[in-house]
Amino acid sequence: MFYNAKNKEISINGFTMSYCEFGEGFPLILLPGLGDGITSVRGKALPLAFNYREFAKHFKCYVFSRRDNMTGGFTIDDMADDLHKALTALGIENAHVLGVSQGGMVALRFCVKYPEMVNKLIIAVSASRVNNLIETTIKAWINFAENDDYKSIFIDTAEKSYTEKKLRQYRPLYPMLYRITKPKDLSRFIIQAKAILKYDTYNELDKITNKVLIIGGSDDKIVGVNASLEMSEKISGSELFIYESLGHAAYEEAKDFNERVKHFLQKSRY
Repeated sequence: MFYNAKNKEISINGFTMSYCEFGEGFPLILLPGLGDGITSVRGKALPLAFNYREFAKHFKCYVFSRRDNMTGGFTIDDMADDLHKALTALGIENAHVLGVSQGGMVALRFCVKYPEMVNKLIIAVSASRVNNLIETTIKAWINFAENDDYKSIFIDTAEKSYTEKKLRQYRPLYPMLYRITKPKDLSRFIIQAKAILKYDTYNELDKITNKVLIIGGSDDKIVGVNASLEMSEKISGSELFIYESLGHAAYEEAKDFNERVKHFLQKSRY
């Protein structure tokens, strides 16, 4: 099996979470963005291990979805608590944590609430609180979802995430891609999206004393580059890197993203 990639599920206190694991070494937790509300990581161990093969060579990687069954009113705080329960059940006492977009929000809350479990923290194209850009975008997506308009969610997300160069490649594929990725229903997406609108951890960022790397994109049309800048200013000793001319999909489009993260994790690791 590629880097010993495995699809797994954990049941805790009446709820289940899907996750994938691969690689060997010190634990590295990876938390995906709001796309998890469209499709979870269930069954994706092999492609994830391939995408993150640079990590798998050095770390035991765990990619967690949010819990399978959510109810209305579920919060980012609840997601952080679920992660704590999952890691505790798996016997993981300390790990590096990488969160992308909404996953970065969960990672920040997790680090604030359970700092002893976080070795190094990487927050990519994310935010510590809702700004006008995030609010406008998320409310539009919720409206699309409540009208069962997945096509508009898919296209708007792509257009706001990728560079024009990448979009020229993707646009001809839109009709096929949104059809094959459309979920049975969008209730999970709606709950996770609404959780973002209630999220605010900005005033607690100064509690974070862990080593932190913040990565943003100068042209981010979903969270905005200022979201990265204000986190960097508030978290003492944090490192900041902004990809010029890249947007919300910088973690996909930047060829050196995984290498940059790996370098941060490997220098003076403990």
